Amino acid sequence: MANSTMVPEFLLMGFAEMLEVRVLHALLFLLLYLATLLGNLLIITATTLDQNLHMPMYFFLRNMSILDMCYISVTVPNACVNSLTDNRAISLAGCAAQIFLVIYCAYVEFLFLTIMARDRYVAICQPLQYPVIMNHQFCVWTTLVSLLSGIIYAGVHTGNTFRLSFCQSNVVRQFFCDIPSLLSLSCSDTFSNELLILIFTMGIGGGCFIFIAMSYLRIFSTVIKFSTRERGKAFSTCVPHLLVLSVFLGSGSCVYLRPSGASDTVLDMLLSVFYTIVPPFLNPIIYSLRNKQVKEAVRKVMSRKFYSGKL
Repeated sequence: MANSTMVPEFLLMGFAEMLEVRVLHALLFLLLYLATLLGNLLIITATTLDQNLHMPMYFFLRNMSILDMCYISVTVPNACVNSLTDNRAISLAGCAAQIFLVIYCAYVEFLFLTIMARDRYVAICQPLQYPVIMNHQFCVWTTLVSLLSGIIYAGVHTGNTFRLSFCQSNVVRQFFCDIPSLLSLSCSDTFSNELLILIFTMGIGGGCFIFIAMSYLRIFSTVIKFSTRERGKAFSTCVPHLLVLSVFLGSGSCVYLRPSGASDTVLDMLLSVFYTIVPPFLNPIIYSLRNKQVKEAVRKVMSRKFYSGKL
């Protein structure tokens, strides 16, 4: 990295130059961050303490909540500090770590969403076989495969990015380090990097998306035969899942599949919010806090903490 990179550090961009706007941006991001941590922490606590929620669906919800807390912590705290201090410098090692962690969390998040679509398909279309198919061993192994393969995936993209030479401007047109912004700064040939991103995105992302789409097509074809009440319950579970997936995949694809020379700074920064901040913030609300069992478990946890504090 030292031999191929000529710039000593990178400078991240902010959403505004005025102090008042920077403070407002930092407060907004901080509120979203704290709300995300609180919501996901409640889900983790409730699904861990309540024995009735020791089921495959809540196992994946708990894992995704842990992942979401890590995911949003990679970008938002640093962005808040940069906005308040107006010190936007980030070291090469810090930039590489941020790229690795963002790609890792996004990759694992997408695999978790895919596994959860499979879980919903089996629960609705094959309810009698659900305990057999979605057994504990399957849940543990799919989680481990997602976590370990994410290390390889993120490592390949991060290493492939930092083998390039950065001898032009060191201003990253993002509020965090990401690959498309760095490719536009490189004075090396980035064709192989863009081709690798395209192949992996179309291969892994496209494959998972097709799997999820097929699962939901089968779910919807089965749900149509249900009664009105059961149909509404199934739709209320599946439609939000599709909504989060569409926002996450659509915004990420727009940023990563766009040619590096055709990037729009403001648009890319806004789109990046939708795949790095919005999903971790919405997941606890959509997947868990609208669920009666989870709400009851959270209520028990909150009341237990209240009475223990009172005592």
